[in-house]
Amino acid sequence: MKKHLIIYTSIFLALLAPGMDVCAREEPESLYARSAVLMDADTGRILFEKNGEEKLPMASTTKIMTLLVTLENADLEGTVTVSSYAASMPDVQLNIREGERYRLKDLCYSMMLESHNDAAAAIAEHVGGSVEGFASMMNQKARDLGCYHTYFITPNGLDAEDEYGVHSTTAEDLARIMRFCIQNDAFLSITREPSWSFTDLDGTRSFTVNNKNAFLNMMEGALTGKTGFTNDAGYCYVGALEREGKRLIVALLACGWPNNRTWKWSDTQTLMNYGLENYHQETIGDEIIRMEPAAVQDGQQPSVELRADICTEQMLLKEGDVFRIETDRPAELQAPVEEGQIVGTVTYYLNDGIVDLFPVYTAQTVQKIDFWWCLDQIIQKWI
Repeated sequence: MKKHLIIYTSIFLALLAPGMDVCAREEPESLYARSAVLMDADTGRILFEKNGEEKLPMASTTKIMTLLVTLENADLEGTVTVSSYAASMPDVQLNIREGERYRLKDLCYSMMLESHNDAAAAIAEHVGGSVEGFASMMNQKARDLGCYHTYFITPNGLDAEDEYGVHSTTAEDLARIMRFCIQNDAFLSITREPSWSFTDLDGTRSFTVNNKNAFLNMMEGALTGKTGFTNDAGYCYVGALEREGKRLIVALLACGWPNNRTWKWSDTQTLMNYGLENYHQETIGDEIIRMEPAAVQDGQQPSVELRADICTEQMLLKEGDVFRIETDRPAELQAPVEEGQIVGTVTYYLNDGIVDLFPVYTAQTVQKIDFWWCLDQIIQKWI
């Protein structure tokens, strides 16, 4: 195949672009986090990264996957009976006791609002049959989401290691997981709740848990998030924001150790503001692509029409981003040709990275020349 059509479109987000701040921020250079990512939640495109593919422990940010797997595999009205193992989890704890019974939904609030480790273990045993079984479900979900550098051992994010690896992820993978989480209304409802009160199912103990995610009150449009800390991981955070038609995700790993617990908030706001002030929505792929028919060698027709069902897309772009479309199609095909046969591609590129791909296909069938076709042509000519 040869490149038949190349359309280059340079997109310069001038300061006159609607909604853009005249004082666009420079790319962040002095983040505290060892690993950081800013992601466009709508497309999954990484807008900024610092060591985004480095594998590191992620502490209680793990719990976003614990909640996601629970929401997809269990009835929140189900009854959870606390095991001795779940009751033995270290701080931070709800301090549930062996043999007590709780509604699964209530334990989800406990886990997400105050990051209770015992609640997470009880949830895992209920949903997965065991902590190990639940970890397998978490790892399968990670693979389903394309997070191939993530390995879960615990449902609460406590530091752990086994024969297969260390409980860890990357900032890129953590952002991908959050991208999927914010598409779940129940996830958003639970993680945004300011406080939640409940009792055990026997009515003997009462609890109120309060949302410890300070980011929800730091920036307009904050959607959700989860903090984390262990000795190995340091302070971690993953959060999402929606404002001005943009949905942004920030993931931070190893963002300081005591006494630096505020560093994660500084980095989160720095990255969110960078995304808000430097990017705006742009429609890409609205160019008209016309393709000449392809010649058909030894065909009962001399050529065949080609089609490509491309679409327009919304993307966050900044000044200097360059978008282009390349169409690879054959100049000639060999008969027979089947209708709908894929013969090429239309590729969307942004700054030399592929952002989408569409097949080029034949619009009709062209049979190969044979004896009976030749005979029919001769008869038609003489008649």
